[in-house]
Order: sequence, then C-alpha cells, then structure tokens
Amino acid sequence: MREYGRFYIGGAWVDPVRTDLFEVVNPATEQVCGRVASGSAADVDAAVAAARAAFPAWSTTTVAERVSVLRAIGEQYAKRSSDLAAALTEEMGAPAALAGGFQLNLGTGHLDTAIEVLERFAFEEQRGDTRIVREPIGVCGLITPWNWPLSLIAVKVFPALATGCTIVLKPAERAPFSGQIFAEILDAAGVPGGVFNLVQGDGPSVGVPLSAHPDVDLISFTGSTRAGIEVARNAAPSVKRVVQELGGKSPNIVLDDANLAANVAAAIGPVMMNTGQTCSALTRMLVPRARMDEAVTAARTAAAALTVGDPTGDVALGPVVSGPQFEKVQGLIKRGIDEGATLVIGGTGRPDGLTTGYYVKPTIFANVTNDMTIAREEIFGPVLSILGYDDIDHAVDIANDTEYGLAANVAGADPEQTRAVARRLRAGYVTINDAFDFHCAFGGYRKSGNGREWGEFGFHDYLEIKSIVGYGA
Repeated sequence: MREYGRFYIGGAWVDPVRTDLFEVVNPATEQVCGRVASGSAADVDAAVAAARAAFPAWSTTTVAERVSVLRAIGEQYAKRSSDLAAALTEEMGAPAALAGGFQLNLGTGHLDTAIEVLERFAFEEQRGDTRIVREPIGVCGLITPWNWPLSLIAVKVFPALATGCTIVLKPAERAPFSGQIFAEILDAAGVPGGVFNLVQGDGPSVGVPLSAHPDVDLISFTGSTRAGIEVARNAAPSVKRVVQELGGKSPNIVLDDANLAANVAAAIGPVMMNTGQTCSALTRMLVPRARMDEAVTAARTAAAALTVGDPTGDVALGPVVSGPQFEKVQGLIKRGIDEGATLVIGGTGRPDGLTTGYYVKPTIFANVTNDMTIAREEIFGPVLSILGYDDIDHAVDIANDTEYGLAANVAGADPEQTRAVARRLRAGYVTINDAFDFHCAFGGYRKSGNGREWGEFGFHDYLEIKSIVGYGA
C-alpha cells in the first residue's frame, strides 16, 4: 500500500493545508493500492507563490545551466526507471513490457529532445532594426492525464524548464504515483527550489484554482475535450495562455494496393496498445469497400493473437483504468451492436477467464458508417471501427468528417500517393505508414485542441515574444 501524504513545494516536501486523502484503485485487482494527499486552493496558492518567487532567478539562467539541470534529471530518471514502471502498472494497468518500455522511454525521448533543441534554440534574432527576444512566459500550471502519465508530464515539464519557466504540476488523480516519483527525481537532481512544484488532487479542488489563478501565466492541459473546455473557461478571466491537447477520433486510410492485408494487420497492435487509451489512436480504419472481407479477415486474425490479463505478466493488454471507464466502453460496444455494425471479434463483457479487474475484450466492428456512435465518439478502449470507402475522395471526406482533428494515418506502398492523401487530411499529427519522430509538432485541429507539443514546437507556447524596436544591427 503506497502512502503519499506530502506535496513538493518550494524545494521541500510539505504537509498539505488539509489532511484529506484520496484512494487509488488498482484496475487489475479492483482493490485500493494507495492513498494520496488531496490538495486544495490553499495548496495551489502556496505552490504558485513558490513558483513566482523562483521565476526571476530561473528565467535568467544560461542555456548551459539549464542543460546541466536537465542532464541531472536524466541521470535520476534512469536510476528510478524500475520504480516508475512498477507505478504505471499499478496505478493505470499498463502491462509490464509497455510500462517499462514505450511508456518509460517516451519520457526519456522527450527529455533528450528538449536538451537537443535547447542547445541550438534561437532565443534572440535580429530583423531589420528590431531585436526579437523570446522570453519565458512565467509560471506554468500543468495538468496531465492518466493514460500516458510519464510522457505527458515530460512533454510539458521539460520544455517549460528548458525555456526558463517555473512550474506547478497537477498529475491525474487516477495515476498519481508516477507523478510523485517524478517529483522525487527532480528533487534528487537538484532542481532549484520553487522551480518545480507538485500538488496532487482532483479537478475541482486543484485543477480549477490552478487554471483560474491570477499569478499563473499559462495553463497546459491534456485530457478530454469536455474538461478542456472547462479549463479554458476558468482561465478566461485572467486572460492567461491556454494550451490544450484534447480528444480524438482519428482515421487510418488503408490504400487499395498489394499491401492492404499486411497494413490492416499491422495497425491492430498500435490501436489496441495501452488498452486503446490513447488520444491519437487510429480508431477509424478506412478500407476499400470492395476489399472489406479481406480487411476483416486480417484484422480478426491480428486481434485474436492479442493476450489480455494480469499486467504484471507477459500480456499485450491490461485493464482499462477504472470502473467508470469500463462501463463507458461496455456501453459504447453495445451501442455499436445495437446500431447495426458487424461485430468481427470481441464484444461486451470481460474476456474469458477474467472475473476481476476492468478488462475489456479487444473489439473490432466492420461495415461501420460514419454516422454511428462508435465512429463519432471517442471510446478510449480497445475498440476499432472499420469503414468502407469507394475511392480516395470518398475516403478523405469520411476521414475529415469529425469534430476532432488530432491525428490521422495513411498506409500504402506508393510514396507519392500517401503524401498526396496526407496533405488533404484535416488533422495536426498526420503519419505515413505509422512513422514516428520526437521532433514533429504534435497537436490537433478543431475540438482536439490548440498549440503544439514535441520538439522545437513544444518550446514556443512557453515563450513570450518581445520586439525591441530601434535596437540596431
């Protein structure tokens, strides 16, 4: 049983203002596995004051000094890798191989990328008689979700530190363990007091006062579109910058070529990874209508090979994060059946042999139309919808017919064709054949959010631009 009763504020572990605790449930066992201090507006005030006091000194450090701190964080992160992986498995059900692999390594990748970008970033440039100066925006409130805890903490914290900002972090209350260990890592790395602060708690008690706080200059939020709208409303009276990475219902256009079956099969593992709890998951697969049967066969075979079970063991999929999430996913699977989609594999209920834990069957629907609920709503579970298209124009129309616009993919053998289709997709993160690059600009169109993270693009939201006119050459 984990017990985390203190927050990290001003470079020290401090008692919260009130003694409330919230319980964390292990989604594989449905048993309480930890208790964490629950913050309040008073704790937020203390953390913001510490960040504000630390800002003048940290904002004027040199690039070399900030690089040194980031490298020290990397050393401590490596030392705590097994602790972080175990926390991820316990708090949100990530299988051990995923938690100790991709989940953990995304944090390292974002750190290494931030260092690389920082070492060459142009904080000043001359344009005519004007000096353009990019300065840290100030105190940043960072609110992160539970599905990729380390990656989504890292992709915010490291650029904020690199640009000279100070931070108040609120991790997700469903996945607080990894955030607590992350704070321990930064403490051990010698991050100056007040530069990084941690307050645990729920949205109403901590997220709202952090979003609304007049001394917070930026709020960066990753989570649902519904919650993102509330964050923006709370932030509006203080006219602070709001950066949002929100929901998605992302299309994967599989082109009509000789690789179709292989491309369909290759897409199943990634869309089911993390038990489907990924905002950019390609949950709408578009295939030529005339080859629907071929695609269904390939998808069914790939999904049938996925193992589901105890995340501490050698499995591909663990549970979804919570009871409410389990019920939501079950309801949407039933909705797909009721609305007439063809159930290819999976369905409602737990997988055979699993009576405890929030486990969901890897589920695939075929012959889905884009007006069905399972094609419109973000399910956030291991559920794939396969839709048929008549030609490329039809495929692009279906792909873009969504209120979201986070991600998309084009799978095909012809580079000229895949590039042409990718250019037509209305999404912020478009991949070709599921490519990956830490230096991309990650973020969405429409209700998938605003702003961009990753690489150099992740620095810009944390910077103000000052023009010094008449500065001279």
